[in-house]
Amino acid sequence: MSALVKVAILDDYQNVAFKFADWSSIQSRLAIDTFPDTTADEDVLVKRLEPYTIICAMRERTKFRASLLDRLPNLRLIATTGPVNRGIDIAHAKSKGIVVSGTGGKGNSTLEHIWALLLATVRHIVVEDARTKASAVPWQSTIPMGLAGKTLGLVGVGRLGAETGRIAKAFGMEVIGWSPNLTPERAEKAGVTYISTKEELLRRSDIVSIHMVLSERTEGMIASADWTAMKPTAFFINTSRGPLVNEADMVEALKQKRIAGAGLDVFDEEPLPLDHPLRKLGNVTLSPHMGYVSDDNYKAFWEHTVENIAAFLDGHPSRVIPE
Repeated sequence: MSALVKVAILDDYQNVAFKFADWSSIQSRLAIDTFPDTTADEDVLVKRLEPYTIICAMRERTKFRASLLDRLPNLRLIATTGPVNRGIDIAHAKSKGIVVSGTGGKGNSTLEHIWALLLATVRHIVVEDARTKASAVPWQSTIPMGLAGKTLGLVGVGRLGAETGRIAKAFGMEVIGWSPNLTPERAEKAGVTYISTKEELLRRSDIVSIHMVLSERTEGMIASADWTAMKPTAFFINTSRGPLVNEADMVEALKQKRIAGAGLDVFDEEPLPLDHPLRKLGNVTLSPHMGYVSDDNYKAFWEHTVENIAAFLDGHPSRVIPE
């Protein structure tokens, strides 16, 4: 009898891998362990993951840099969720004979969450929910921002940015956009008014929503001076990646109330440390990186993961992510 293939399922915070997919077709061939807690400590990861042939990665919660891959001699397959994972050095994995497979998704979870977070933030839903449940008086304590006639500024007008803008127009908002690579032609195609500088976009916007891919060039692209450029009545929404924003500068701006508030789904460090100052601010609405989380998306993620593992075991890897 051949030895069971060792599999590690990482960062499944809600332990849903077996709820959303049927593993019975391959379970008899595998020895599966789960690690729902995330760590960024490479030495801890090596000690934890060194025995495993297959690692199931949930999005970019654990980073597989070259230095980590070099220390995992038994690893042969990273089965990540989603079609792309920028937390994996795929070229280096390939050079070491490690296959990286991805999955599809289903639905519009991120777009839905952008608007859930935006509306909760500008209408102070979390504050009023907590006060109502606490039997606080007076009956109302906040005045929400009305959206009709206001300006939504998009930092990044790719697919999600453009779709966010289309919904904004249903609320009667003006939609403007800027990014380092945006052209007037692309803005027009997306139905967005082209703005030539970041400073002008921030100055004109009542709500700023960022939709950029994180890279060396975009890291920290929203920094100290940008909070001064924004209206004191403006709100900032980030559902993309935490490090796009200089987090310390943002915390300071929120503490000093240079803007009205922020809705944040992403952070420099995730899970957000328990003592992080953002947890203590009254003018932020926080969610724990839920943008891609939905029943439909998780079903696609885990069903495809099972299929990818089966294909790998049979010698025909599927949904391989190219370099």
